[in-house]
Amino acid sequence: MISTAIRLARVGSGSELAAAALLGLGYPCIMLAALIPNLWFFAAGAAVTYLADQHLHQRGSYLINRLGKVRAGLPIRFLVRQLLLILLLARMQLAEETIFYLTIAGLLLFYALQAPHGALVTLVRLRRRMPVVTRNIDLGMLRIPGAPPRRLLNRSGEKMLHLDIFAMAGILIAIRTGVNAFGYVGLGITLVLAIAYVTALLPYLRANRRVPKVDTVLAGVDSWLGDYRPTTVLYFSGSRESAYQVNMWLDTMKQVEGKPLIVLRERHIVPQLAPTSVPVICVPSATHLMNMDLSTVRVALYAANVGKNIHMLRIPTMKHVFIGHGDSDKVASINPFSKVYDEVWSAGRAGRDRYALADVGVRDEDIAEVGRPQLAPIEPWSGAPVRPVPTVLYAPTWEGWDDNPGNTSILLAGENIVRRLLEAEQPVRVVYKPHPFTGTRSPQAKAVHARITAMVETAAAGRLTDARWAKERAALEPEQTAARAELTRIGSRLGELAGNGGGKGSGASRKDEAELSRDALADPVREAELAKLKSEWNAAYWRSFGWWEHRVVAGAEPHLYDCFNEADGMVSDISSVVSDFIASGKPYAVTDSAELGVEEFKQQNTAVRAAVILSNSAVQLDELLGAVTGGASADPLADARLELKAYLLGPDEPASIVQFNDAVRTLAAKSEARNQGVAQRVGVEVAVTAADPSDSAPESSGLDSTVAG
Repeated sequence: MISTAIRLARVGSGSELAAAALLGLGYPCIMLAALIPNLWFFAAGAAVTYLADQHLHQRGSYLINRLGKVRAGLPIRFLVRQLLLILLLARMQLAEETIFYLTIAGLLLFYALQAPHGALVTLVRLRRRMPVVTRNIDLGMLRIPGAPPRRLLNRSGEKMLHLDIFAMAGILIAIRTGVNAFGYVGLGITLVLAIAYVTALLPYLRANRRVPKVDTVLAGVDSWLGDYRPTTVLYFSGSRESAYQVNMWLDTMKQVEGKPLIVLRERHIVPQLAPTSVPVICVPSATHLMNMDLSTVRVALYAANVGKNIHMLRIPTMKHVFIGHGDSDKVASINPFSKVYDEVWSAGRAGRDRYALADVGVRDEDIAEVGRPQLAPIEPWSGAPVRPVPTVLYAPTWEGWDDNPGNTSILLAGENIVRRLLEAEQPVRVVYKPHPFTGTRSPQAKAVHARITAMVETAAAGRLTDARWAKERAALEPEQTAARAELTRIGSRLGELAGNGGGKGSGASRKDEAELSRDALADPVREAELAKLKSEWNAAYWRSFGWWEHRVVAGAEPHLYDCFNEADGMVSDISSVVSDFIASGKPYAVTDSAELGVEEFKQQNTAVRAAVILSNSAVQLDELLGAVTGGASADPLADARLELKAYLLGPDEPASIVQFNDAVRTLAAKSEARNQGVAQRVGVEVAVTAADPSDSAPESSGLDSTVAG
């Protein structure tokens, strides 16, 4: 019941729910205490509301935002509490005393200071805001000053308002003791601290504490571009949740020949970007992007079909390529918008055939097969489970933008799939890793996801005490304890490295956008350490619990491909996850959620032709479990998977990155040839125009002759 309440209230924990309840009860109690009047009751109620407010802000609770929407925001809550304090003074027969009037005057002055404080905080933040955000780009020429201390700007409104606690405490003590001086001291401390807070912000408005002007920053970036001379750009625009679509291409961009560059359009993507040594420029303004010097770029790569792509597509001096963010049979893989690009790159022959069958205007000659360089970390199947209890990964996709029942197995089949896996006659370990968008559009999908999570976590708790693995549990306990300690150590070090180079982490959060743009420079030593630590973290993660224990993997880590490597089989939906998993050669199942029937389902979806096809009841799971646990003799689809892998993902040789670089090189040559041809034609046209007097006014002809002579 508590978990249901937490979900409905959209809070992150039971403590947030409790704090919200106390906040809701605290104010009526304060009002009642002021009316009775009862000093101790008032003091207790006020203390509860202060502590509850503080907790919700520390947790960054969603309720803080919701309270503001219903006109119960932070300033209102503090103002109501202070008005009730004045009511308490009146009800305690102090309305004719000096302390009553000074309390009113002091609190009014305190509120008057909120305006300059809020204005200064806003101005400081605005003047620290860069027109672009960068990573791995030397902006030393701009002399970007350091940011104000975080304690001044972080949760500034909350900190300012909480200064009234001294006035509140002093006045309550004055009421209790009859010594008004306590109230005056409390009011004085509140006002002095508020004035000090406002004064502390003033120096950061000076010119030498601001970031350079927009034109200066853009000129500095153009200067860097002129020196670096990028040749291949990865362009990306998307929501906060879509950062994985650009992250999957970072390693590939690092290996691209020439001078790679990543161009982002939304500021919120930058903190979500995985560590990379490739230069990154985030340009939110279309005007700034269209005036940026990208004349040396010959190939632009697009990972998503979005409206903002037009701001780069308008540049004719580069060739534009749609590379997408996965290979699948979804409608997104045959989007008619793709015909705006010069080329569309697919992993294998399947992508080419999809466009031919769809007939959406993408010509066959404009499609290149380049493999999937991102799949290099996926380990091939050995043919049998590595551990006594096999692992089955359930990785459903999200509900999509419409209510098509074929979008995801979550809604109609998810609980059946997980239940059958958890209750399998021969035990398996279930790893549940949902799509990051799951539940973002459909409340029903969000609710089912919550139920599946609860099922897996309950079953995992049951296995902690299951007698079948008591001996293994005892034997592995020291290793698991060591692994958990290793995770803590590695996490701490990753946070430190993030602070030095931008991105996620506690260290990064101490710097603002401008400082990170200034300081986040490529560091090969740091990059190598990050790669090593992430590999160690992944290994420690899987060692930190038993190989028979179920797991929910809801965050970005472990990565999907790490889950592939840990799994012996997978259940999923029509998505790029299936195509990627096929690279492993392991058995897999796909759910026919729309109930098309096996033959029609295979006809419409290439990636399922070597899969066990599940109905929404998931009764066919025994076929998958037999292939996972029974070896080659129980796996009749093994050869079909090998053939399908070549068709979907291309040949193993040459390596995908070699194919990708060949495609970049070929298209760059076409781009260069086009630019040279245009330059020559423009030159000829200019010469013809100058030599043809019929195209000139009579007075101009004479001038032209004089110049020519």
